[in-house]
Amino acid sequence: MTSKHETRSRSFLLALGLCFAVAACAAVARAQSVTRYLGTVTAINGNTITLKTAQGEDHTVEVPATADLKRIEPGQTSLSAAAAMQFSEIATGDRVLVWISPSSTGATPQAVRLVAIKASDLEKKREQEAEDWKINGAGGLVKSLDPATGTIVIASGAGPTAHSLTIHTTKTTVLKRYAPVSVSYAAAQPAPFADIHVGDELMARGTKNGTEIDAAEVVSGSFRNISGLIGSIDPANSTFTVKDLATKKQVTVKVPADAQMRDLPERMAQFLAIRLKGEAAGQGAAPAGHQGFRQRGGAWSQRGGAPGAGAAAADPQQLLKRAPLIHFSDLQKGEAVMLVATPGTAQVTAITLIAGVQPLLEAPESQDLLANWSMSSSAPEADAGTQ
Repeated sequence: MTSKHETRSRSFLLALGLCFAVAACAAVARAQSVTRYLGTVTAINGNTITLKTAQGEDHTVEVPATADLKRIEPGQTSLSAAAAMQFSEIATGDRVLVWISPSSTGATPQAVRLVAIKASDLEKKREQEAEDWKINGAGGLVKSLDPATGTIVIASGAGPTAHSLTIHTTKTTVLKRYAPVSVSYAAAQPAPFADIHVGDELMARGTKNGTEIDAAEVVSGSFRNISGLIGSIDPANSTFTVKDLATKKQVTVKVPADAQMRDLPERMAQFLAIRLKGEAAGQGAAPAGHQGFRQRGGAWSQRGGAPGAGAAAADPQQLLKRAPLIHFSDLQKGEAVMLVATPGTAQVTAITLIAGVQPLLEAPESQDLLANWSMSSSAPEADAGTQ
């Protein structure tokens, strides 16, 4: 039989256990009640801010005088080096992480802490990264991989400028993967070495030593290159059809508003084709001026300039960057196009497109040219609007 003493002891332990359980549940509830918003400041009104998250959600938050406000530098991951800031220093475009008070009862939640990265600091960091990519970066198609040593061999350049580069990665190398429908550097996400495959397009930035790079950062992605003549155009849906010269199959191409589209002047296309074939490269093949050029989509910009005597010495990818921008409405039935698109068979989405490339279709090396151009166009310098 159980004694009264044992019964009381068990009752006491049960009650104590319930107290601990209630306390634990309360702690979990308090932890779960802490809400945080991460986004970009889009508006400031009095002591309230509106921020937009990466998911497109808008949140308006009141920032009282009692809130703890800190400012950190881009790339900083610890608050130990954060500096105190005033609410008046917050501006639209700043990136902020806001902790919401669990006791907020009003229609607009109150912040207890806010950590900001200034838009001006972000822009300065982008400019520094863009310059570093320009000086210490290279891109191409993955030829081979060695996961054991973290080594990647890529084919870079096209035609006479084609060569191989060996990329060395370590545990400290930042590895990223392009989003499925974008070659924007800003949209790339962290990804393991195992996600890189032969045939991928890849860019690396680091310390160069001849044909080798000790990479600080690597960005890769899988895309499809398509070349052919436009068969039909559907303006209402921003699509066109093309018979891919590689597969001999019809493909429907969707052209989103943010697709990068350029048109090659006829003589520039001829010059590039000659150079890619390795014939008379740099020996009078470059057009002497812009007279006679097909200038659809606007004249040559002052920055790009008309291809002149120096064109023969220019890198083919740089020449493509100088071609005039065009829009979907400029495309014509029967026109030769080359594009980088999302993976797919019957239907794809265009990411980058070059029109007016009839002479290039006869140069097998043109596919490598297109791949390298699309990657170089996606580097931070392009994202920052410096292209």
